[in-house]
Amino acid sequence: MHDVLDPDSDRGRVYHYLVGHPREPASRLADRCGLSETVVRAVLKELAAEEFVVATDPEAGAGAAGEDSWEALPPAQVVEALLQRDAALRSALRRTGTELEQLYRFARKDAGHYGALEVVEDAARVLAISRQIQQAARHQVRVIDVPPYSGTSGHYLEQEVLQRERMAAGVVYRTIYHGSAFDDPVAGPNMARMIAAGEQARTLDDPPLKLALSDDELAVVTLAADARPGVVSLLIRPSSLFRALSNVFESLWRLAVPVSADGTGTQIDDRDRQILTLMASGATDDAIARRLGLGRRTVVRRVSALLASLGATTRFQAGVQAARRGWL
Repeated sequence: MHDVLDPDSDRGRVYHYLVGHPREPASRLADRCGLSETVVRAVLKELAAEEFVVATDPEAGAGAAGEDSWEALPPAQVVEALLQRDAALRSALRRTGTELEQLYRFARKDAGHYGALEVVEDAARVLAISRQIQQAARHQVRVIDVPPYSGTSGHYLEQEVLQRERMAAGVVYRTIYHGSAFDDPVAGPNMARMIAAGEQARTLDDPPLKLALSDDELAVVTLAADARPGVVSLLIRPSSLFRALSNVFESLWRLAVPVSADGTGTQIDDRDRQILTLMASGATDDAIARRLGLGRRTVVRRVSALLASLGATTRFQAGVQAARRGWL
């Protein structure tokens, strides 16, 4: 979201140009910003949805007849909107953190009952519940996957079959992976195959819990057993506790870094590695071009391609993803 103020991002480049050049058509923006018209139109659509730019009357602009021209909304208004959204996100994180703390404390009580919660300690039933929540889902399955990755390769293959069946039936899978999943010899390839099959995936360095949610009907939190080896699962049915876990997932999803199927586990050439290294250090496109002896348009094209292959929308996200994949 903040990349609208970053002149080195695609969104920031378009917005900054519109600030100084009002009522420009997309075709001219593409030429001035060194981006393809397709990318510029997609960026304008995003910025308009976030109320950072607005389309103006074609007849009042400098574009060809019938082509919308675009105007940047005042930067002070944009900055204030960003600050308000940041404040709302921080407030949501505090609320969900408080609710998660309540869950943490409740799960460790020896006495008392809560009708929406059931404790499952049998390992076979834990796996059966994992299948159950996916088979019961009609709309979406949300997962936070963290180590230790205790399943066998056979377990992961069975999970792939089930997930493909459910996705084919229209169920959306959104998964937040621990950053170490890339390096796991079983979980890593499984993740890559599921992303290629259509799973929406993001990563965080250290998600706080292992969680699965089936629609708005059932949540499963998996914890290490306190008094013995293995795990314990907590089944949570619709309740304020379920809503707290759903909020936790959505808050973490907004903070996580997108992962794409393209480039997962692949290598890059030395030139792209140099470009990524300079991007991660904060260098602008012009500075990268000078440092590597490349044309600015070449750098702009490679930066856009690297962002796309990494599933990133900002240079910061690209640097995180590249580091996780061992590209830097």
